[in-house]
Amino acid sequence: MPELPEVETTRRGIAPWLEGRTPASVVIHNPSLRWPITPELPERLTAGPIGSVERRGKYLLLNNPLGTALVHLGMSGSLRVASPEEPRRKHDHVELGLDGDRVLRFNDPRRFGSWLWTSDWQQHPLLAPLGPEPLEASFTGDRLYEGSRGRRASVKAFIMDAKTVVGVGNIYASEALFRAGIHPGRPAGSVGRQRYRRLAEAIREILGNAIAVGGTTLRDFTDSSGNPGYFRQSLTVYGRAGEPCKVCGTPLRDRVIAQRSTVFCTQCQR
Repeated sequence: MPELPEVETTRRGIAPWLEGRTPASVVIHNPSLRWPITPELPERLTAGPIGSVERRGKYLLLNNPLGTALVHLGMSGSLRVASPEEPRRKHDHVELGLDGDRVLRFNDPRRFGSWLWTSDWQQHPLLAPLGPEPLEASFTGDRLYEGSRGRRASVKAFIMDAKTVVGVGNIYASEALFRAGIHPGRPAGSVGRQRYRRLAEAIREILGNAIAVGGTTLRDFTDSSGNPGYFRQSLTVYGRAGEPCKVCGTPLRDRVIAQRSTVFCTQCQR
């Protein structure tokens, strides 16, 4: 599933093609995504220029004078800028006409993605409950510490909860916990303030590094130009069960934590 770095990479790729421009057309080839696309979406998206392309958690926000299109890539979705002459792929469900020589196509084989419309995205029920952005100043180790008091759930489940902090999915949670030296199964309420400060910094570093190299390609993620992400080459624990720890050499363990396969080092993470 595309996580925050993949979504941010996509945002940066499509923003120059959209910001300040009014889509010439919006064609819905298949409205049956996770939620049905409203029939009014083409009319609203072509009503005025897209002033900004933002991101909130894993949602892309295409803002124009009438409101905002909320775009989610789901489990297999991608956005790519292409030539109109390029044959449409089997799972291209939404297409925005740009400046005559380019189109923006949304491809989603599993159809878990979504295109929704709202007049006030900050109050939308999918976005209003979300926690802080991990790369913004409001996200701190002290905030993690205060929010974790009395929590018996694992620290991994705690940081993967979007109400705690947005965009820390399975890959990056595993990597950040390893960098901070925290066992992913430890109860969140038992982690001290200083360790949460290290964890917050690790989350920022891991996500920042992943964004810098275009995200992580595990199956078929590519950016808006069709290029893969390269953070996979930097993974220290995720997907490496049974291999030696890159720090101490101990074989990495794998167990299900927070309902996800979780790889960790029994020596480096406590």
